[in-house]
Parts: sequence; structure tokens; C-alpha cells
Amino acid sequence: MSEVPPARCRFFLQKKSRCCKMIVGKGRTFCGEHAFQEEGNSRRRIPCPLDPKHTVFEEKLSKHLKHCNSREKPKPIYYEKDVNAGSEDEDQLKDQMALGDRSKAELDLQLEKLTAAVKGLDLQFEESFLSHPALSEELNNPNNGDSAFKHLKQQASILGNLEVLHLLGSNKCFLEFGAGRGKLSHWIHEAMKEYENYHFLLVERSSTRFKVDGKHQQVDAKFERLQVDIQHLDLSKVPLLKEKRIPLVGVGKHLCGAATDLALRCLFERPERSSEPPSKRLKPEEGSGAELRAEEPHQSEVCGLAVALCCHHRCEWRHYVGKSFFQQRGLGAAEFETFQRMSSWATCGLRSTSGEHEDGEQETEEKADPEGLDGVLSAEERQTIGRRCKQLIDVGRVHYLQSKGYSAKLKYYTGEQVTLENVLLTAVPSNEN
Repeated sequence: MSEVPPARCRFFLQKKSRCCKMIVGKGRTFCGEHAFQEEGNSRRRIPCPLDPKHTVFEEKLSKHLKHCNSREKPKPIYYEKDVNAGSEDEDQLKDQMALGDRSKAELDLQLEKLTAAVKGLDLQFEESFLSHPALSEELNNPNNGDSAFKHLKQQASILGNLEVLHLLGSNKCFLEFGAGRGKLSHWIHEAMKEYENYHFLLVERSSTRFKVDGKHQQVDAKFERLQVDIQHLDLSKVPLLKEKRIPLVGVGKHLCGAATDLALRCLFERPERSSEPPSKRLKPEEGSGAELRAEEPHQSEVCGLAVALCCHHRCEWRHYVGKSFFQQRGLGAAEFETFQRMSSWATCGLRSTSGEHEDGEQETEEKADPEGLDGVLSAEERQTIGRRCKQLIDVGRVHYLQSKGYSAKLKYYTGEQVTLENVLLTAVPSNEN
């Protein structure tokens, strides 16, 4: 064990095989969390009732609860519980047998359903490997490592695709879902310097460290963070969008699983408000005899979408926007849950090293045989099946967007050597394509 600096706690953490790194008070050996180790210390520490992962002095519990970071915080004005969640279905599955526990006959039946479901679908996505001048200098910066370079390549291609779709320009609000550190919005901002009257709303449920949009807030007011889960975000209540009807462009880089469906619902579904009282009454025109009518909340137009998809094994039937697409093919919640699990096979065993998402979330290396199916299906067969499952789920999203009056496409926006999650979902109003 390495020597512990004198200002640090000397309590040894077994799980981490090192000493606690918390700073101690003058003349103390242990931090407040581990003060019970001090000789002659009779003060008792107890688990915090809000979060038992940390403790508090028993006599200071009431004071601690008022300031604990785990306390329930006031909901933002744009919070509306489950507004984008979708409806609970009677056939919603809570627990399902693991794929490795199923018989070969059961697996064969599901694979037959998958083959029938994809029959006749166009699964040959076009390649759209693009770039943008805004990232040219950074892409050629020798100080960037391999991981940073791969992220930059993806961001550059997303910007290139936005430009081709004519979605970079004045009078727009870019809504970045799963924003993490906000790097995608940062580069869009760099590409937009010749334009005016544009805004960025960065949606992220967690409190993210090392955000890159902080420096933009010091020079302009175009960046605003919405700390809320996409599932509970009501866009019509966002102050900026209540003040002005500014066209929206939805963007996202590696928007994991169900988050993609929640984002689509957030953008394209109008929340039900029948149970809410009208917020304001409008005066009828003089002499018209018209009755008072409730003012409708602002509903900003969505002028485009560019979202890099990811982690289909995290999708959920309740949130999925392509239910009608599945049902038209005789599929339901049971088949969706099976295909959703099988989708992870597309990348199983292909990640040679652990990576990191843009928001800092670790991407763990996957085992070559995660379901214990060696001897039933080969690795190559599983990868092919996994790709088909991902494609089927994504085509359901395309059909959803088409039903909303948009021309939607699935494109390979970068190569597999950059990222295995290399599909971009784009959409613009049908009359613009």
C-alpha cells in the first residue's frame, strides 16, 4: 500500500484496495465519514435515510436531511411526469426467460418470426460519411488521442449530414437529447457563427461534470441546460419555447435505447391537456359574439432530426414508437422483448477494448457468448441476427416518422472502425425532400 498523504483519511477501503481520499480536519486521522475509528470518539454515525451509501452523525440528522444531495428537489416548470412515456399495455412484459434458457425449438420459432418480419423491407442503408469544416482543425490536431479522434469523426459527420439536410441556419433551436458534456452542441455552435437567432437546449437527466457549454454561456445566452429525464420533458412548458415559436432541430449522439423513442415522442407528440384548466382566456373580437376560448400552448414546429442510434438492447416496448409497425407484422410485446435482447448480438465479442461514451459513461467490453448459446448458434450467426433485430427496430421508427408527415432515413454515417453504433436516423418534413 502506498503512503497516505498526511491531510488524507487513513481509513482503508477493502473494495478499492486503497485508503479513503477525503481530506481530514486539523489534528485528525480520519474524515467525518470514518470518524468512528478515532479513539475516544463516542459520536455515532448512521446511514442516511435518503441514501444509505453515506452516513451522518446521528445528532445532526435533521440538519443533514435539509441539505442532503439525495433529497427530493423541486421539479422544473417543464417537468410533466411520464408525458413522453407512452401508454402501459396489457401485454407489457415484466420478466422474460433468458435467451440461453430457451429450447432450440423456441429460438427457432422466434427466428422464423424475425425472418418473416424483415421480408420485403429495404435494409440496405446508404452510406453518408461526411464531414464539416468547423472540425477540420481539431481533426488534424496531433494532440488528440484515438478515442477523441473517433468522437470528432462522428461529430463531423453528424454536422455534415445536418448541412446536407439544410438544417444549419438562422432562426432555429437545436435540442440535443442525452447531451452529456454538450460537445455536439458545441460543434454545431462553431458551425453556426455566420448565422443569427439560434439557440441550444441541452437535455440531460444527470448533473454532468466538465461541461463544454459553460464557456458559451459566458459570452452569449444561446445555451440552456434542461436537467430532466426525457420521459418527463414537456417542451410546451420550456420558457424559451413558450415565448417564441422557433423551429426545432432534434439532435443526439449515441442516444441509448429507449431514450431515442422518448425523444421522438417528446418532439412529435402533443401532450394531452384535457384535464388541465386553461391557463389564459382570450377576449372575443368586438361584436363577433364569439365565446371565450382557451389559449393553446406554443407548439414549436420540428424542422428536422439527426440522431445517432445506440444500445437497442435497452429499448422498452412501452416507450417504443414503432408499435403499430410491429403489430402490422403480427408481432407484439413478447417478440419485441426477444428481438431487443437479440440486438446486442450485433456487437458481442467485437469490442476489443472498453471505450467511453461522449458523456463519460463507460462502455464495457462484451463477452463473445453473453447468452450461453455456443453450440446452438455460431458467433457469425448471432451477429447477423443481432443486426437484423436492430434494423427492424429502427425501421419501425422510420415508419413512425413517416406517419407524422416526415421523410425519414437510416444512414451509415461513419465506418465500423470508428464505432459499431454507426447508424444515423434523419428526418425532414416530407414536402422539403
